[in-house]
Amino acid sequence: MGRRKLTGSALVRVAAALLLGAVVVVGMRLWVVEPITVASDSMEPTVMQGSTLLVARWQSPPDASDVGGLVVFRSPDDGHSMLKRLVAVAGQTVAIRDGVLHVDGAAVHEPWVEPRHVDGTFFGLMEVPAGRVFVLGDNRAASIDSRDFGAVPVEDLIGSVLWLP
Repeated sequence: MGRRKLTGSALVRVAAALLLGAVVVVGMRLWVVEPITVASDSMEPTVMQGSTLLVARWQSPPDASDVGGLVVFRSPDDGHSMLKRLVAVAGQTVAIRDGVLHVDGAAVHEPWVEPRHVDGTFFGLMEVPAGRVFVLGDNRAASIDSRDFGAVPVEDLIGSVLWLP
């Protein structure tokens, strides 16, 4: 069995297919899905440091249906990507009373948060301003989040997590 040589037109078709594939992959990464690697332990035990996630880029501003999901945004401090849990959107109120998250006055069940690590944690009542969202790390004791830098501007959101390892 010998090797077959590609004719000029076959080479052009192969090159076109490869180019189209490259354009699709780059386009998907830029506008649809992006892999990110988690750099901190602020989301443990939900997401371990060093894990790689797939992030769907936002198509529209988040609303109450997105609350509870994991989001990636540009850090207000240095512009690097950060992963946190979206806990409230514009117009909602947020408070933490003895480690329990309250949104609009109601306690939120958070099975991903270790109660003994947040016991004694308090955060005063805050209304999330228009055009912003409130985010928290699941590892509250080690997380730098909206309690530190305030609500995140919606335009700084990169996307929501599609896949966890």
